[in-house]
Amino acid sequence: MMTPAQFFKSLSDDTRLRCVTLLQKEGKLCVCELTAALGLSQPKISRHLAQLRQCGLLQDSREGQWVYYQINPKLPDWAFPILESALMAVNKNGQFEKDQERLRNMECRPEAAACG
Repeated sequence: MMTPAQFFKSLSDDTRLRCVTLLQKEGKLCVCELTAALGLSQPKISRHLAQLRQCGLLQDSREGQWVYYQINPKLPDWAFPILESALMAVNKNGQFEKDQERLRNMECRPEAAACG
């Protein structure tokens, strides 16, 4: 079971917070989508996602060649209102808007059949 200290420590890094809030908004995303949205390298994003998965904040699932990440639905009940509040807070941040715009403008999203 995730402790409050683990939860807040996980969100204390800007890159991890950006990943989690995008996942909170979008539902699930693959590494390539998060890389495009945040404008950061794939190894950096993967390292942060691994940390979030190891602490239990995220879960991953494989769909064909893609590995998708999403907020772990088995988080403690107290965690979900905090994630909603974090999403509301970053929605007022210009950086989050830029992240969302880069995601929307990504040319080859995994669900497109031509990708791969």
